[in-house]
Amino acid sequence: MTDTMLEKVRKLLAKAEDPGCTPDEAAALNDKAAELIAKYGVDRALLAAASPDSDPVGDRVVSVFAPYALDKSGLLATVAGALRCRSVRRKEWVGGGYAYAMHLFGFASDLERTELLFTSLLVQASYGLAAAPVPSWETPAAFRRSWLMGFTHAVGIRLREAEQRASSAASGSAAGSGPSVALVLADRGQRVDRRVEEAYPRLRMSEPRRLRGSGLEGGYAAGQRADLGGTRLGRPAPRRLSRGRPSAR
Repeated sequence: MTDTMLEKVRKLLAKAEDPGCTPDEAAALNDKAAELIAKYGVDRALLAAASPDSDPVGDRVVSVFAPYALDKSGLLATVAGALRCRSVRRKEWVGGGYAYAMHLFGFASDLERTELLFTSLLVQASYGLAAAPVPSWETPAAFRRSWLMGFTHAVGIRLREAEQRASSAASGSAAGSGPSVALVLADRGQRVDRRVEEAYPRLRMSEPRRLRGSGLEGGYAAGQRADLGGTRLGRPAPRRLSRGRPSAR
């Protein structure tokens, strides 16, 4: 990302991460940051269509640490997928115990914005978890895992919506001036898929998780406040939890 854009996004996310920031203020800041990041992602994709060397396909490994490393890796996978990257979770034996590492694949600009957003969302989720009261009838670990699941699901929805809006806006402004935005993005997706297949020819999908905690709704609500979905002024109210929410058992 350009220095100016990167600095602007970092400042917005830093304000949203401040524990003194109200939920509405954090949501508005996150929205603006996501709007800038989504537009940047499409702009870089269109630029790379004419100048491929400006945004090469690459990969990087991100270590995810305890507590709740598996749940955090799920958040990273969701952010990566929404921003047109692929991720492979690796379980590794480190220092007498298991740890997780996420191998990310994508174009340089998409990998950069994925790490930037994930780092900020991790901070915001930590504050949200600390403020969420654990019911007396269940263990903190079960509650917090389900809370993170709800948070991740809401964030994923909002990020995908922001990316779709940016793509639609670019399609309208670039009509007739070159390859369509949809074709450019589809080609980039195929190139990323090939890179994953080359690195992991025998890749297997993990089984879906079943969580028993009651923190799902609270986490989803927190994810809606960090919804990253575009400018908030004049926007309809967020959808209710009952529409499209995940299930935790």
